[in-house]
Amino acid sequence: MADSLGIRRYDFVEFYVGSARHTAYWYAKALGMQLAGYRGPETGCRDRASYYLVKNGLKLVVTSALGPGTEEIQDFVRRHGDGVKRWSIEVHDVEKAFAQAVERGAVPVKAPALSEDGRGSIAEAAIRLYDDTELVFINRDHYQGIFRPGFAAPPMHWNIEAEDTGLVAIDHIVGNVRQNEMDAWAGYFTRALGFETFIEFKPGDIGTQYSALLSKVVRSDLGLIKNPINEPFQGRMKSQIEEFIDEYRGSGVQHIAITTNDIVKTIAALRKNGVEFLTVPNAYYEAMRSKKDLRLQESIDDLQRHGILFDNEGEGYLLQLFTKPIGDRPTFFFEFLQRRNAHGFGKGNFQALFESIEEDQRRRGMLERAPAR
Repeated sequence: MADSLGIRRYDFVEFYVGSARHTAYWYAKALGMQLAGYRGPETGCRDRASYYLVKNGLKLVVTSALGPGTEEIQDFVRRHGDGVKRWSIEVHDVEKAFAQAVERGAVPVKAPALSEDGRGSIAEAAIRLYDDTELVFINRDHYQGIFRPGFAAPPMHWNIEAEDTGLVAIDHIVGNVRQNEMDAWAGYFTRALGFETFIEFKPGDIGTQYSALLSKVVRSDLGLIKNPINEPFQGRMKSQIEEFIDEYRGSGVQHIAITTNDIVKTIAALRKNGVEFLTVPNAYYEAMRSKKDLRLQESIDDLQRHGILFDNEGEGYLLQLFTKPIGDRPTFFFEFLQRRNAHGFGKGNFQALFESIEEDQRRRGMLERAPAR
C-alpha cells in the first residue's frame, strides 16, 4: 500500500542526546529494546556515537557528540536537552517524494543522496519541520546491512535483564508548536505532503480549569502516518504545551505513541523495567464501572491496577497510558496504546490526562509558577 507520495510506513526516529551510551542503555533496559547496531570510533566515526535499537517494527537511534565538527548536535542538546532531531518515513521513491514535497512548498534540508557500502545502498532526503526538526524520506530496498552504511554490530555486550514489553511499532508522532502556529504547520503538511486534517480539537475540547490546548491531527492519504499538532490556548495557568515550549526552548516533538497487542502485559512489563507513568485517580475507574455496554474485553481491575486509560470509539475502543517525561527537562515522553477497532486519540480521556499532567506540573512547581500568556 502507498499513497500519492509513495509512503509505506514510519521508519526510524533519531534522538540527539548528551550521552548516547547512557540513553541507549535506558532504552534497552526500560523499553526492552535490542541494541542492534552502532556507529562510533570503533567503526571509524570519530566525531559522534550512535546506537541503533529495535523492537519488532520500532526503530530508534540515539546520537551524541564526541568532539569538534559536531556543532549541530552540541547546539541542539544545549538548546533543547535530549530530544527528537529527526523522524523518517519509508517511501517507494525518495527522489520523487522529495521533489513533490519541495515543489509544493516543503523547506529542503538534505537533497536526495545514496549512501553505500558492501551490503548495498540506501537513499535518503530530508525536509524541515518544527524549528530545527527534520522529516526524512528513506528507501532501504537495496540494503542488507545493519540500519545504514557506517553502522556495524555493536562492540559492547550488555547483560541486561528486562521484561519483554511487547512493543510493536510507532502509531503517531506529536508535535508541540507556539501559539498561533498550529494552522500554519497543519497547512504545511497538507500542502507539501498531501496530508489531510483528520481530527480537530477546538477551544473547550481539551482543558481543565487551569489550562487548555488546541490540536489538529493530520494524516497521509491512507492513514499510514498520523501527526497530531498541538498549540497552547489561553488559560489561568501555564499549560503543558507552554511548559514544553519554554523548557525545550522552541517547537518540536513532544511524544511518540507506540502500539502493543496487549497493553496490560506491556504496562506491567514497563513498570517492572522502571518506567514511570502519570497517575490516574481511582475515581476514573469507579466512573468506568458505573457505565453500561463498554464492550471491554479487558478487566477493569487490570486496567486500574496498571493505571491504563480507556476510551470508547464507535464500535471499538482505545487503551492508552502516558509516561512521565523521560529526561531531566519536562519535555519528551512516550505514549503506549492498544487499538481495538479504534482510530482516534482518546478524546474521552483528555480530562483525566490533563489533570494527571497538571498534578505532575504542580509537583515541579510549574503550574502555579507562571500564568498563561
